[in-house]
Amino acid sequence: MLDRFERYAFAALCSVNFFTSCLLFSAVSREQRAPYMDEIFHIPQAQKYCQGRFNEWDPMITTLPGLYLVSVGVIKPVVWLADYSGTILCSAAMLRFINLLFNCGNLYILYLIICRLHLKDKSRTAGRRILSALTLSTFPVLYFFTFLYYTDAGSTFFTLFTYLMCLYGCHKASALLGICAILFRQTNIIWVAFCAGSVVAQKLDEAWRVEQLKKKDEKTPSQIPLAISGVKRVARFLLEYLSTPTNIKTVILSTWPYGVVGFGFFTFVVLNNGIVVGDRTSHEACLNFPQLFYFFSFTLIFSLPLSLCYHRLVRFMQSLRKHPLLFLLMAAVYLLLVWKFTFVHKYLLADNRHFPFYVWKRIFQKHHLIRFLLVPGYLFAAWNFLDTLRSKSLFWILAFFVCLLAATVPQKLLEFRYFILPYLLYRVHVPLPSLHRLLLEFALYTAVNAATLYIFIYKTFHWPDSTAVQRFMW
Repeated sequence: MLDRFERYAFAALCSVNFFTSCLLFSAVSREQRAPYMDEIFHIPQAQKYCQGRFNEWDPMITTLPGLYLVSVGVIKPVVWLADYSGTILCSAAMLRFINLLFNCGNLYILYLIICRLHLKDKSRTAGRRILSALTLSTFPVLYFFTFLYYTDAGSTFFTLFTYLMCLYGCHKASALLGICAILFRQTNIIWVAFCAGSVVAQKLDEAWRVEQLKKKDEKTPSQIPLAISGVKRVARFLLEYLSTPTNIKTVILSTWPYGVVGFGFFTFVVLNNGIVVGDRTSHEACLNFPQLFYFFSFTLIFSLPLSLCYHRLVRFMQSLRKHPLLFLLMAAVYLLLVWKFTFVHKYLLADNRHFPFYVWKRIFQKHHLIRFLLVPGYLFAAWNFLDTLRSKSLFWILAFFVCLLAATVPQKLLEFRYFILPYLLYRVHVPLPSLHRLLLEFALYTAVNAATLYIFIYKTFHWPDSTAVQRFMW
């Protein structure tokens, strides 16, 4: 059981966080009362559900109706108990408030995940666990959409809840929560698969330890040298493990709930003739490999207070000297992928309300060679990403990396919201940093949140052909 003082401290922090978020929510709703951006689709659809018109659907909406169903499930009981008008309670402000509740849930789930993953020295890390959870719940891209009626807060909540149940070995409950996550956003099937992959990785770790004990070799999968001999060793182990019927049976029995969800999702894709519902013209999949490099860079920037230090830079230089041919080969591969597989979505070039528009315009469009000159930075960002996960086993890293590829590469649009879940799942597995580094991370997130909310509320502008107020946002 958690220490009583820690529970009280966390409860007090939750209260302060909710009160602060309510004040910010009030400021945002007061300035932007009408639906904005994608809310012009989400809010009317939710209001139809509030009125019981479940057979009506806006074809411009591309996600499943999880957000609207939860909204009705929360609001309708309030309508019945308070005897109010459902139309009033399904206003834009009330629907947005649902995401404020999800934000509280995300804080609690993140805290539980961190407690589960970082069990050592519990008495000395209470403050760091609490501060880590608070900081991640205010992760700027996620926190901004807490104040609008978007699917991100709910999608994150159910996906993290899915993973929490997986960590506790409640795989049936995890699979059911995974269905809820998919109802918010279809691509969450990737993170349901990651839960299954983490279970398989755990089984492989156990088998590896048994095999090494027989050979009197104490090397863990994370200590395998990055060389051809190491790759051969792991490949040989995997082939031996997966060729044994008993091992395959064990894996199937451990992961069958996720398999059921996967089969159901496959059936949906076949019947729907694709993953996207509604308008598909702007959601075409492609092999946009540089998305992975953008994610590594994004991760490096937001984890800078934790990951960047003198010793890590020294280790990077030592790695360059130790494996020069490997880094040259990786650089060549990165250059090839940037050259042949860079795709630019029409929205990225046309919609000047989003921050990625300015990132692309002021960095990538400055000169056609810029995208190639950034490759050394991508290499360091990728190395830093893997170095911060050194404590994880190779099998877990492989499972996470495969899911990361599936979550980022097929996306044609550079959209920071797509990075929320992979970033949070990466960040909770990083060893707990020192208190001063966590405070720096929290200060960075707070500064970014303050800037983005200030810009959204006060730095409005107009398009030449429209009288509507436009705002900058993620």
